[in-house]
Amino acid sequence: MKRFFFAVMVTLLLAGGYVFATYTPPVRSFHSEKADFRLVTVAAGLHHPWGLAFLPGKNGYLVTERRGKLWHISQDGQDRREIKNAPPVYAEGQGGLLDVLVPPDYTEGGWIYLTYAGPDPKNPDLAGTEAARAQLYLTQDRLAKLEVIFRQVPKIESDHHFGSRIALAPDGTLYITAGERGQMKQAQNPKNHQGTVVRIHTDGRLPDDNPFAHSDAALPEIFSYGHRNPQGLTLNPFTGDIWEIEHGPQGGDEINILKPGANYGWPAVTFGRNYVIGTKISEYTHLDGMEDPIWQWTPSIAPSGMAFYTGDVFPGWKGNLFVGALAFRQLDRMVIKDNKVVDREILIKDFKQRIRDVRNGPDGYLYLLTDEENGELLRLEPL
Repeated sequence: MKRFFFAVMVTLLLAGGYVFATYTPPVRSFHSEKADFRLVTVAAGLHHPWGLAFLPGKNGYLVTERRGKLWHISQDGQDRREIKNAPPVYAEGQGGLLDVLVPPDYTEGGWIYLTYAGPDPKNPDLAGTEAARAQLYLTQDRLAKLEVIFRQVPKIESDHHFGSRIALAPDGTLYITAGERGQMKQAQNPKNHQGTVVRIHTDGRLPDDNPFAHSDAALPEIFSYGHRNPQGLTLNPFTGDIWEIEHGPQGGDEINILKPGANYGWPAVTFGRNYVIGTKISEYTHLDGMEDPIWQWTPSIAPSGMAFYTGDVFPGWKGNLFVGALAFRQLDRMVIKDNKVVDREILIKDFKQRIRDVRNGPDGYLYLLTDEENGELLRLEPL
């Protein structure tokens, strides 16, 4: 695999005594089983970008930065405008402005959706995952009528494990991931939102067919629980199922297919171990009544961002699942058959940048966000 190719082309043209220099940015080329490709920088200079969404037509991209900024980036990456009136966020540790979703039917002034770490207005040391909708006016670079549609309870004093991905299902409902905020045992307590995936209507109303909508056993927004820190969520366009990935501790990162009312086991069931000391968190990697992952990574790759590829630019990848990694700085390609991973290839390894988000673009390309102080929006293109 060829990791990095730096091409600098300097053309010296003598014209009226002036010297002109032309610079070609670094080209990063890779060879894989099904396709040879390069990474093309669409935009750089992003400060810890977290979430990416595509705007319709040739209107470009929305990108969130964890520090609380929302950017509109033009299709060619040359123009960048900050969208005003983003929600206030708790920008500490893993918290901040996180995911963004633009519905496929968006038009000017239509609703978009954001997830973020929301501070407690009475105590700024407390925070929890929230989701909001707002009307986006691209021509004015602003949001209007911001409405909070979900608040994780309780808010606690912790700066990690917010989860915070959002996905739109075929029935028009929203799925939102909420981490257990570092209090692992609370993931088995469905009387709070810690370590859950919730399901709501786009205006925040409760779906009447939620698994706990008519039960006192759990909060009615909860669709599934027993999660640790779910930072990947996507619709499988071939089946209509919602797929989720989550960080394990030291080992035991998981891919799950969400089922209504299901318990995904954390921390009663895990392949992971305690940090530093390496002791077992649980004796069990399976328990009846709890869902097993369809895939687990040990050692951990710290997965964040996932997408099924549906485009025609890379025909050998069609239908494959792509997962980015923070810890190993890699991109995994996974072949899925009958809801099982039957083959896996590491496309990008030791990339030197943390891959935070992976998106299937409407133009047939794959896109990545890198979580760095000088983060990038990248596009995968055939060689």
